[in-house]
Amino acid sequence: MQNVSATRSELLARRNRISLAAQGRDLLKEKRTALMKEFERLSARALDALESLEQQAADARGALGEAMALDGPEAVGSAALAAGGEVGVRLTSRSVAGVPVLELEHDPVGRPRFGRGYSLASTTPGIDEAAEAFESALEGFLDVVAVELSLRRLAEEIERTTRRVNALDHVVIPRLEAERDYIQMVLDERELEDRVRLMRMKSGSEGRS
Repeated sequence: MQNVSATRSELLARRNRISLAAQGRDLLKEKRTALMKEFERLSARALDALESLEQQAADARGALGEAMALDGPEAVGSAALAAGGEVGVRLTSRSVAGVPVLELEHDPVGRPRFGRGYSLASTTPGIDEAAEAFESALEGFLDVVAVELSLRRLAEEIERTTRRVNALDHVVIPRLEAERDYIQMVLDERELEDRVRLMRMKSGSEGRS
């Protein structure tokens, strides 16, 4: 406390800073609560998306196995090469409790039979079913990635906000309160010393009279 100036103005300044720090901590706690609610909501959505993806992947593997058995690896491979393409994806942002959270958006993955690039005359329904199943699985995968991207950003911000709350609760506010109490103690001691001095001066002047 050697660098603390024990004056009335410093006492008022410490009280104001404690009040502001407490208000800031409370606002951060409200922000963290909102972030955690959104995190819980998205976590449930992520679990649903993962379960769906597991089923979609299993369906795709099964459909591929059937197509390979019925049409042969060469026909399936040729159709797969012809059906290759790109899926448009975009990063967007939305605000959660004032925090920008990235989101991944993607174009529809599923295509009609005539839009996959291979000849319908030279392929069988088994290949179509396999293609459709893998398109569904890819869409499910992109949905999972989108949710996990948002969850990662929310988790980072929750951790950052928690660190700030803890710093205010366990470092900043206790230090300010200790400084406030020290200043108050010094001022009280000075006031007591002044009273004793005045009483001595008064008793001394009365004794001389």
